Amino acid sequence: MNADHRDPRPSFEDLLAEGAAVPTEGWDFSWFEGRATEERPSWGFAVALAERLAGATAALDIQTGGGEVLDFALGRVAPDAPVLTVATEGWPANVAKATALLRPRGIAVVACPEDAPLPFADAAFDLVVSRHPVEPLWGEIARVLEPGGTYFAQHVGPRSVFELVEYFLGPQPDAVSSSRRPERERAGAEAAGLEIVDLRAERLRVEFHDIAAVVHFLRKVVWMVPGFTVETYRPRLRALHEQIEAEGPFVAHSTRHLFVARKPTG
Repeated sequence: MNADHRDPRPSFEDLLAEGAAVPTEGWDFSWFEGRATEERPSWGFAVALAERLAGATAALDIQTGGGEVLDFALGRVAPDAPVLTVATEGWPANVAKATALLRPRGIAVVACPEDAPLPFADAAFDLVVSRHPVEPLWGEIARVLEPGGTYFAQHVGPRSVFELVEYFLGPQPDAVSSSRRPERERAGAEAAGLEIVDLRAERLRVEFHDIAAVVHFLRKVVWMVPGFTVETYRPRLRALHEQIEAEGPFVAHSTRHLFVARKPTG
C-alpha cells in the first residue's frame, strides 16, 4: 500500500495511552483544545469574578483547584485586588500547584479538606468565592462572611455530563445528583441565614471528539465514574471509540448555576 494512503488517525490503543498519560493536577483544561468542547455559561464567571474582587477588601476562594481561575481574575484587577486574599484546597496535588501559581501574587493557599470547617475567624471576609465546590458548607460560608458580605460562586448543577456517566454506569437514580439542585442549595443557604441575591441555571453542550479526551476527563473529574480505570472499562471505551469514529463527537450536557448570596447586616 502506498504510504500516502494510510489512515493518519491514531489507533484506539494510542488514544487510550495518550489519555491515560496526561497529568490531572489543577483545573487547567487547555489540553482538551481541539479534542473536546464545552459551551460556557452566559454570565462569564471568571471575568465577573474579577469585577467582584476589584470591589473587595478581604476575599476567600474556597476549593481553588490549581488556582487558575483566581489567578486569571486577579490578573485583570491588579493593582485593585483585595488587600487580603486567601484560598483553600483539599487535594494535595492541587495545593502544591495552586501555591506555585498564586504565591507570586502574595496569595496564601491553605490545605483544608472539602468537608472540614474553614480555618478562619468569624466575619473575616467581605467576599467569599468558589468555582465548582464539591458541596458548599453553608454554615461555614455564612460564619466567615462579615455582615453585608457576599458569596459569589459558580456551582455544578444536577446530572451534569450524565450522558457520559450513564454510558459507563447505566441509568442513575435521581437521588445521586439531587444535592446539586439549585433549589435545594437555595434552601441550604437560606437556612444558614444568607439572602439569595441571584440564582441562574444553564444547560450547556459538551462534545468529546476522541476517546483520549474521554479517558482524560474521567481521570481528572474522578467523581463522575468512581474507580474509573482504562482496564476496567476497556470494552465500553472501545465501543465508544468506534461510535465516535463512525458518528462523530459524543454529545453530553453540563449544568451550571450562578449563585450570589449576601449575609444580612442586621
